[in-house]
Amino acid sequence: MSWWRTLLNLPPKGEHWSDQQRRKKAGKGRPQSTAPEWWAHPGGPVSPTPRQAQGVAAQYAAPQGQPPQNPAPPPGGVMAPPRRPGARPPEEQQKDPGHRTPERLKQRSPHGAHAAPGPVREVLEPGQTPWSTEPESSFSTWARRFFRGLVVVVLLLAAISGIRSWIAPNKTPETVVSGQSSFPSAEASAVATRYAMSYLTWDESNPNARPVQIGLDLAAGLDSSAGWNGRGKQTADVAYPGEVTADSNGITAVVDVRVRVYTFTKQGSSWAAGPIAWQRISVPVARTASRVVVSGPPTFVPDERAPLPSNMPEAGKPDDDLTAATETDAEAFFAAYAESDKKVSAVTAPGSTIRSLNGAVKFSELKDWQVYTGNDDERRATAAVTWDGVGDTTLSQTYTLTLRRTVATDGAQRWQVAAVG
Repeated sequence: MSWWRTLLNLPPKGEHWSDQQRRKKAGKGRPQSTAPEWWAHPGGPVSPTPRQAQGVAAQYAAPQGQPPQNPAPPPGGVMAPPRRPGARPPEEQQKDPGHRTPERLKQRSPHGAHAAPGPVREVLEPGQTPWSTEPESSFSTWARRFFRGLVVVVLLLAAISGIRSWIAPNKTPETVVSGQSSFPSAEASAVATRYAMSYLTWDESNPNARPVQIGLDLAAGLDSSAGWNGRGKQTADVAYPGEVTADSNGITAVVDVRVRVYTFTKQGSSWAAGPIAWQRISVPVARTASRVVVSGPPTFVPDERAPLPSNMPEAGKPDDDLTAATETDAEAFFAAYAESDKKVSAVTAPGSTIRSLNGAVKFSELKDWQVYTGNDDERRATAAVTWDGVGDTTLSQTYTLTLRRTVATDGAQRWQVAAVG
């Protein structure tokens, strides 16, 4: 038998429920007969139980040695069962007129009183059951199996989805704040930048101005004084947001902000300007259903220099021959680069677009020029340039350029700047 027939309590393949013998279990007050079945031993000396006796009249048979009190039934008729032993004789019944004699029980035959007796039942063979099996209809079998399978499917669904979710489904909260990986970094940067400037600005002559500005971004219910004692003067004018580090819950984050501040020192009744400094603070923010707010006072973070990483890409192997051949063209490019777009387009490679500085500075000198090895059509180069500013000011900068080989109509080859940076 297959496992699914055993699970659904189905009979073996090819059999029906009506083919199987169903026996009643012995219960309380019900004796269990241990005698052998009478049909299995038709000729043997088996004592039948009261339920196996043939007829009720055998219980009231006459004693041995006395003739029967009731005559044999007429042909075609059925004799009623005899009277009980405790019944009164007819003479006593006649003496008592108030007592009514019970009528004799009669059983009517469907074929009349003179109908011929029915056929005699055949004797059963040993081991033969006294009933015949009837085939079960295919529809009832299919319907029973279908409903059993439906019950099993419902139970499996209840086990998977959970009965609790059917009875009390989860309710969506009013404020949906889930741990999403896409934290609103742009909004967090804007809120933290404005808060950092308000936080690092104070003036004891106008102490109410700072709490008002801080309250624009601070979460409701928090202290708007933000730790200031109400003394001194300082002004923040520029702030630059940095990295936004969001927590794994997707609700809170920390924003790195750099702020330039102007300090003042009190001298008598006036204020003298002090040093200008850059201060770096870490601003905690939180995401709500409507916007991003500052969740607490920020903290100062040291802004120290860091060395270059050890895995910096190398520039490559220098090409001294090409470096010497293109140094004059590099000087011409930077001179045009400082003046106008028209002059730059005349010295750059065909198809490239490079915007000039439009006279913001003037080219002073090319302090260093280096071209590196590569393919035959494109190379990488670096240049250290000194610019002349206003007055006697000079400023040196290092550029990275891309050179491209071009061929003129007369077959002459040149290396020209194709991109800056």
